[in-house]
Amino acid sequence: MLNTEKRNERTTHIDKMPTAQMLAVMQEEYATATAAVAPELPAIEQAVEAITKRMKQGGRLFYMGCGTSGRLGVLDAAECPPTYGVPHELVVGIIAGGDGAIRRAVEGAEDSFEAGERDLAAFSPTQNDTVIGISVAGGAAYVLGALTLAKEKGALTVALSCNADCPIEQIADIAIHPDTGAEVVTGSTRMKAGSAHKMILNMISTAVMVKLGHVYENMMINLRPSNIKLRDRMIRILREITALPYDAAERLLEENEFNLRLALNAYEERK
Repeated sequence: MLNTEKRNERTTHIDKMPTAQMLAVMQEEYATATAAVAPELPAIEQAVEAITKRMKQGGRLFYMGCGTSGRLGVLDAAECPPTYGVPHELVVGIIAGGDGAIRRAVEGAEDSFEAGERDLAAFSPTQNDTVIGISVAGGAAYVLGALTLAKEKGALTVALSCNADCPIEQIADIAIHPDTGAEVVTGSTRMKAGSAHKMILNMISTAVMVKLGHVYENMMINLRPSNIKLRDRMIRILREITALPYDAAERLLEENEFNLRLALNAYEERK
């Protein structure tokens, strides 16, 4: 039996627990999920280095998954453009069943090998691309189909699961599998397994964007002023770097089309 499908001995009577105890045991189990990421750091590092190399050659990053796994990939991909100012086409999240499955479960979508191949094929993957197949159990046919096509096209393939030696690992170049163990509610992998995967996806995309130069020190240098909050953040970042007063930083950004890099260059030229 898969570790993620086993019963958790600590929660066999969760239905009888007082609310406070129920929440406490959940929190304790989440801590074990966080700890499970640490042994996977070497594999995550390997993925980051390989993805960065390919992106520098014009490659893209694809997340392919079903259900919770697919939603986590879509979420991480969607957050890259506003955070790092990169094109929406650079990091792409694809979920079994199509975009409608983000909000409403599409039962059976994960069972189609051909759909995984077809959905990825629509993006014409190349040898410079990377495909991360996300499947907690590690055997979703949809993910297997996507990884198989990616392999045929020469793309880098990464398997993200929570069960070692699972089917998607057999065809992937890099395997990441935090052992999050039995869930609080048996088989509800949106909890511990999903949380570990969310952390790992955040780590991969963040580290890649840092290595691609989209971060200055620890600040988002490629922000776009798409709302009031981000506009204010850009002004504060420029102030942090230059020590300019708020009004002067805002004015400098306005003079440079609210582009932080251009504003910094202009500031250096005036010094």
